[in-house]
Amino acid sequence: MTCTPDLSEKSFLSNPFDDDKLKEECGIFGVVGVAEAANFVALGLHALQHRGQEAGGIVAHDAEKGFNSAHRFGYVRDNFTKASLMETLPGHLAIGHVRYSTAGKKAAVIRDIQPFFGEFSMGGAAIAHNGNLTNAEALRRELIEHGAIFQSGSDSECIIHLMARSFQKQHAERIADALRRCEGAFSVVAMTRTKLIGVRDPLGVRPLVLGRVGDNGYVLSSETCGLDIIGAEFVREIEPGEMVVIQDGKIESSRPFHPSKPRFCIFEHVYFSRPDSIIGGRSVYETRHQIGVELAREAPVEADLVCPVPDSGTPAAIGFSQESGIPFALGITRNQYMGRTFIEPTDQIRNMGVRLKLNVNKSIIKGKRVILVDDSVVRGTTSRKIKEMILDAGAAEVHFRIASPPTAWPCFYGVDTPDRAKLLAARMTEEEMRDWIGVDSLKFISLDGLYRAAGEAAGRNAACPQYCDACFSGEYPVAPSDQIEKGFMMKAAE
Repeated sequence: MTCTPDLSEKSFLSNPFDDDKLKEECGIFGVVGVAEAANFVALGLHALQHRGQEAGGIVAHDAEKGFNSAHRFGYVRDNFTKASLMETLPGHLAIGHVRYSTAGKKAAVIRDIQPFFGEFSMGGAAIAHNGNLTNAEALRRELIEHGAIFQSGSDSECIIHLMARSFQKQHAERIADALRRCEGAFSVVAMTRTKLIGVRDPLGVRPLVLGRVGDNGYVLSSETCGLDIIGAEFVREIEPGEMVVIQDGKIESSRPFHPSKPRFCIFEHVYFSRPDSIIGGRSVYETRHQIGVELAREAPVEADLVCPVPDSGTPAAIGFSQESGIPFALGITRNQYMGRTFIEPTDQIRNMGVRLKLNVNKSIIKGKRVILVDDSVVRGTTSRKIKEMILDAGAAEVHFRIASPPTAWPCFYGVDTPDRAKLLAARMTEEEMRDWIGVDSLKFISLDGLYRAAGEAAGRNAACPQYCDACFSGEYPVAPSDQIEKGFMMKAAE
């Protein structure tokens, strides 16, 4: 396999002012049965860029030139739009991955960028993974003790090594064999010389959808917005615990895992997924709009304006405004051109904080009682800075309404979450958070309210929750064994 890594950038610096959000996990995309499949993958990854801005990679297969790959730091648009690069990735089959590091080294090196490739007795295969394996460290130790030589710091590489040790005769069977050893969350796209393969873990924590493109082509994507950009027709979601193998225009489906009650990540509805995507037959935008409606019902307040914290707070702010009857206004404008690679900021620039990416419209805010709607509060540092900006603009009052419950527990299923001690809601009550941020009022949507907004009319089933909501509830559907080994204390059963 020919690999063309870009080694000119030694490290990739993320936006130093964007550290008060839960970071997107990863995005995966695969295409089979179309000419120049890698170009379709590049477009799909561009649509999934919100799921990972650190790096991206594509592996393609051509009958004459075999497997070829390219791995790059930075945005898809800055790398995989160059004809000179895309010409090195010929073939009718390709997969890709956009990355934000959730496990392994935080300062990415080229060998950490997926897809990963392995040469097996029955031929080569590549794999891209969205999620996080909660037993990766234990697997890694076991594999190294048995002679495995790891090339990256990623938990996903464990899958390749487990495949290599399987005695199954087919790639798909080896992937299933490997994933049965894995705990945690995994949505996977993989490819052989002739097959595109997709798998979701038994809980279905991370999304994966199937689409059709052209006369004989199929697509696997983390979200439906990836299908839209290439004009693919949505077929269905890959179901929790399902594996699909696509070859020659035919799809084979199997269930290689023990069945479990699905626990899809509810934060996909709140923040991670793009608002124009469809999850479980439901528009992400409509769910976020309904979150705002529920918030207005649960936590009303007298005010003059409802303003979103852009961009993720906008649908909820519209819903809050429409339900409450309080006018909606774009009181804060986002600088769309800052990006996430602000190189080597000086202390003076760093102290400007969120002003580099957000600016207040003073003519709208001055003298008004303002409700700010945001998707979440993590550390709370950005909320404090935004409050200061609104007060500096002359607001009479500032009220925060948050479109998710308090984030009090870390996620171990593919989201880069701070240590629990750094989560504001893990250390403070709602009233203490209000005082620390320094606003006139602070209210979060209830867990039941969030479930209602996501389509569960009766709210959350406490005995058997319909979603994974561990970051809010502390109830982990899969025990994070690696973290427990390090001393992490799970919430005691009530």
